[in-house]
Amino acid sequence: MESIIKAVDLKKRYTLGKDNFVDALRGTSLEVPKGEMTAIMGPSGSGKSTLMHLLGTLDRPDSGEVWLSGRRIDQMKSGDLTTVRSEELGFIFQGFNLIPTLTALENVSLAGEYAGTGRGKAKDAARGALERVGLGDRIAHRPSELSGGQQQRVAIARAIVNEPHVVFGDEPTGDLDTATSDEIMTMMREINKSSGTTFLLVSHNPEVAEACDRVVHMRDGLIVDDVKN
Repeated sequence: MESIIKAVDLKKRYTLGKDNFVDALRGTSLEVPKGEMTAIMGPSGSGKSTLMHLLGTLDRPDSGEVWLSGRRIDQMKSGDLTTVRSEELGFIFQGFNLIPTLTALENVSLAGEYAGTGRGKAKDAARGALERVGLGDRIAHRPSELSGGQQQRVAIARAIVNEPHVVFGDEPTGDLDTATSDEIMTMMREINKSSGTTFLLVSHNPEVAEACDRVVHMRDGLIVDDVKN
């Protein structure tokens, strides 16, 4: 199956002070097939979030290669990376990262506008994305008027509004109770299956891993296990 993401021998070191550093990645390679839903698991400090940030163009490796849809992206100019990020990638974070003064519709449509979509079309796309995550009746609500699960649904709608090739999730169920977490995972799985969008999820939650096609385990900056469900 065609790989949509490929990491080749990625290394990343964070310098904390003189003669004090952390090797977050120590030569990590990974391929993710198009349409797959993959979980990256591991203890704190294992390198899983660093790997996601490099694959999602939020940071650059010290060495190695990052490929997306058949082209190398780790050496792209910042402006080109911004375009890739806004048009081809979606992001879901543990803390939702919604703008508190904006409605659900405005939060989601803003992602479309950032990608260059006109305001009217961005709002139409946002309305469709919110309906897709079951919030068609909450489009005028601000984050403070929504539950944690509903806020995460808005965040997911924002991640998929531009029909990205890949959605990255950093602990997407970390702030949710078990029942709500299950609902969110079921919904993301439905989106994955119906649209063919690739999902790469970093999580501590074993239920997240169970919902995915594949589970990659990391420790000390390396992949130590790679299992198909």
